[in-house]
Amino acid sequence: MTKPSGYQEALDYIYSFVDYSLTKNLRYSPEKFNLSRMIRFLELIGNPQQDYATIHVAGTKGKGSICAMISSILSHNGYTTGFYSSPHMIDFNERIRIGDHLISHEKIAEYVDYLKPFINQVEQITTFEITTALAFKYFSDQKVDFAVIEVGLGGRFDATNVITPNVSVISTISFDHTEILGNTLSKIAFEKSGIIKKNVPVVVSRQKIPAIKMIQNIALERSSPLINAKESFRVVSGYKTLDYQEFIIHASLSSTGCIKLPLIGDHQLDNARTAFAVIEELRYQGVKISPAAVKEGFEQVEWPGRFEILQRNPLVIIDGAHNPDSFRNLAKTIKEYLTGRKVIFVLGVSEDKNIRTMLKTIKPVVDHLVITKSAHPRAMDIEKIQELADVIGISSVCVERVEDAKEKAESLTNENSVIIAAGSIFIAGAFREMYIKNV
Repeated sequence: MTKPSGYQEALDYIYSFVDYSLTKNLRYSPEKFNLSRMIRFLELIGNPQQDYATIHVAGTKGKGSICAMISSILSHNGYTTGFYSSPHMIDFNERIRIGDHLISHEKIAEYVDYLKPFINQVEQITTFEITTALAFKYFSDQKVDFAVIEVGLGGRFDATNVITPNVSVISTISFDHTEILGNTLSKIAFEKSGIIKKNVPVVVSRQKIPAIKMIQNIALERSSPLINAKESFRVVSGYKTLDYQEFIIHASLSSTGCIKLPLIGDHQLDNARTAFAVIEELRYQGVKISPAAVKEGFEQVEWPGRFEILQRNPLVIIDGAHNPDSFRNLAKTIKEYLTGRKVIFVLGVSEDKNIRTMLKTIKPVVDHLVITKSAHPRAMDIEKIQELADVIGISSVCVERVEDAKEKAESLTNENSVIIAAGSIFIAGAFREMYIKNV
């Protein structure tokens, strides 16, 4: 599909502002990260974020999947539900959707034109702030009932942290963006817990002790009821295939019944439990959500790039894993679902990642490693990755272009092979786009 010229012009305009997602060697500072610009900007456009109920989701791992599940359940119950996420895999408009419908290219161009006079009134405004405001305004104009809002980076100073949600959510916290958020779980949890608002309930996923202690302390300070999903709900896992996994969530007085979740891996069961805890809290607040909507919402959730099968012969899978903990989940899923398969792993990562630990984690499950580089300013040089792979004892081949890496990986396959592309959402997205187009 040809994209309208106005859409590309709108994207060029948005990206002409400071985009910290593209900035190398970023350092956290109040001068760069604060909410004053965003508050001012939203005031200028009438504070559209106040026009609907919200669920605000921070965390390191699984926050996108949790958002997708909550959004799907609310949508299947008949609520008009906005969903704002980042980054996108292929097309910018993936970031803003209502139900299963992405915002159109024309609407993005239209909203950028609308925002320009207000943007000019806010000094040092950033790309993410503009995008977030665009989403808030679009959801308001579309008269959504709910908007599920995923934090971009951290939480405390994230541009999304101007809402007062019905429920705050903190997914599992692990080490990522340590040069920005801190090098201990407590420091990272402090930044993520910045989304906790006074008297607003906060649902938390499975956490390590330093993280949960920090979350508990901040929730207590802000008189925010804390719901620990792991302690409140029991998940029973059932039959598993490459297409779905069955599970039941047990509450104190009821259960979901058997659900077939199309997102694969034990970590997705943790995410499902967290999403269910949010739904239960909304019910407690008086929001009507039927058991049928819960079942249909889980079973029909769409969240690309999470152990997603692109092709069956040869088997090709992409995954957005991009830090040590998500690589541990990926390695575990490979062992569980792909036993006996020859694994050809296509790897590309951003420069700020702990690649040494990531490589050590996947070494036991990889037969061939193809190192490549996404078309992204923060992509790590392939030679640097190969040097670390050599030290760890993983034989590898370097291929600069992702398109050539795909060809190289396919040349290594046999009838028992699987190609897995991971390391960054940009690598996963590049593979997805190629296979969708049958390149």
